[in-house]
Amino acid sequence: MNTISNFGYKRPVWQNIVILTLGFWLSASLVIDWVIMPSLYVSGMMSQASFAQAGYTIFWNFNRIELLSAGLVLTGILALNNKENKLHRGMVFLAILLLGICLVDTYILTPQMSAIGLQMNLLQTTVEIPFTMNMMHGGYWILEVIKLVAGCTLFSWFWRE
Repeated sequence: MNTISNFGYKRPVWQNIVILTLGFWLSASLVIDWVIMPSLYVSGMMSQASFAQAGYTIFWNFNRIELLSAGLVLTGILALNNKENKLHRGMVFLAILLLGICLVDTYILTPQMSAIGLQMNLLQTTVEIPFTMNMMHGGYWILEVIKLVAGCTLFSWFWRE
């Protein structure tokens, strides 16, 4: 009755860290992309003059969390590769791709989109969405799809191991 079984499946700590980080990061991205931003768009906030400031504030915070997550995933993959003495080139490539997407979002797209949406005329209450903003939104969505595919691929590889 009081026997202790030594049988158990134990994953390395870095593998658990990568799985938890990817799960948190991908779920947070889905909440931002499919709940928060569409609700702001439907409520008409995108036509408000202060939308650029609100969007920049939301994405400034979220992009920093994404950078930390991407760095943690890449560190975990490199630590596991070093521990096992075998290089998983596909995993390393996807982790570097995720970090690159986060860097582009943080330092190129978010500042450019908020600069385009910045209201210079304080007397104007509504804004028209410029064509370049729509192009940048398209680029953002392409990067988000790539990020989700790469992140889910990494998640499934680590989950199966």
